[in-house]
Amino acid sequence: MTARTPRRSAVRSRIAAVGALAVAGALVLTGCGDQTKSAEPNGGGSKESGNGNGNALFAKLPAEIQKKGTLEIGTNAEYAPMESKEGDKIVGVDPDLAAAIGEKLGVKVKLTDAKFDTLITGVNAGRYDAAMSSITDNKSRQEGLDEDGKKLGQGVDFVDYFVAGTAIYVKKGNAAGIKTFDDLCGKPVGVQMGTTYETALKTLSKKCTDGGKKAVEIKAFENDTEAQTRVRAGGVVAGVNDYPVAVDLARKAGGGNTFEVVGEQFEAGPFGIAVDKKNTKLRDVLKEAVDAIIKDGSYTKVLEKWGAQTGAIKAAAINGGK
Repeated sequence: MTARTPRRSAVRSRIAAVGALAVAGALVLTGCGDQTKSAEPNGGGSKESGNGNGNALFAKLPAEIQKKGTLEIGTNAEYAPMESKEGDKIVGVDPDLAAAIGEKLGVKVKLTDAKFDTLITGVNAGRYDAAMSSITDNKSRQEGLDEDGKKLGQGVDFVDYFVAGTAIYVKKGNAAGIKTFDDLCGKPVGVQMGTTYETALKTLSKKCTDGGKKAVEIKAFENDTEAQTRVRAGGVVAGVNDYPVAVDLARKAGGGNTFEVVGEQFEAGPFGIAVDKKNTKLRDVLKEAVDAIIKDGSYTKVLEKWGAQTGAIKAAAINGGK
C-alpha cells in the first residue's frame, strides 16, 4: 500500500519519504477527529483498555504515556480497508490493530484523523505519540529525505506490522486496455500526492522517457477519494494505490461494478508505525506489543475480519524497509 508516503519524500502503501480503522469513541470534527476509547479488535463496541496495573509492557512505556494512560496516534482515515470512516467512527485494519496493541500495553488509544502528508511531521513535533496509517517504511522516511535525497527533517523509526505492494485500478471494463505499469506511459493517471505510489509513478515516468516513450501524465490529488473520482469520471485512465486498498475499492465501490484491479502488485514493502527517533522506549515496547498480538492470534483475527490476510507478517521488525 508500496504504501502511502507523508500514501504515499518525508512521507501511505499508502516509497518516497504505505493501508482502514479504529477505535470506537467520540469523534470531534474540528478539522481532525479524535477517538478516545478503543474498540475491541473484533469490532464489538467500545471498551476501556485499563490503566496497565500489573502489566509488564505498561511498565516499559515512557513515563508521560503512563501518566496520561493514553497512546495518541495520528492517522488519515481515507484508506479502506486499512483506515476509513463510518459516520463519525474511524474503522479498519489499523484502528483495530491499534486497539489490540493498546490492550496489550494497558492504555487507551486515541486516534486523530489528519492529512496524510502531516503525519510524520506531527510525530516529530510531538502532536502524536505515533502515526499508523498504511505508511510504507523506507530509508527515505527513516532518514527524513525527499525523493531527491534532500534532507527534510530528522526522520522517524518504524515498527513494521504489515506488508503490501502497489496496484493499478481502472474503471470497470478497462476501456484503455491497461494491463501493466508500462501501459501507463503517456497516459493520465490519478494518485494521492505525497504517497509512495506517487514516487513510483515518477520513477515509471522516467523509465518511459528513457525508453523513448511519453512520460506518464501524473495527476496528483490532495486525497485518495478525489483520485478515485477522476478514475470513475474518466478524467484519468487509471489510479494507483496500495494493493489491499485497491482490492477493497474494486470489491465494494458500486457493488463491485465501478472499478477493477489489473496486473499484479509490485514493490511490496512493510507498513510501519512511525515513532520519533528519540523515543526508542516507545518504539521498542510497540514492537513487543505487535509481537504479542501476533502470538495470541488477535492480529490474525483483525486481518481476517477486513480481508487483509495477504499482508500478514510473522514477527514485527524495526526499520525493516529499504
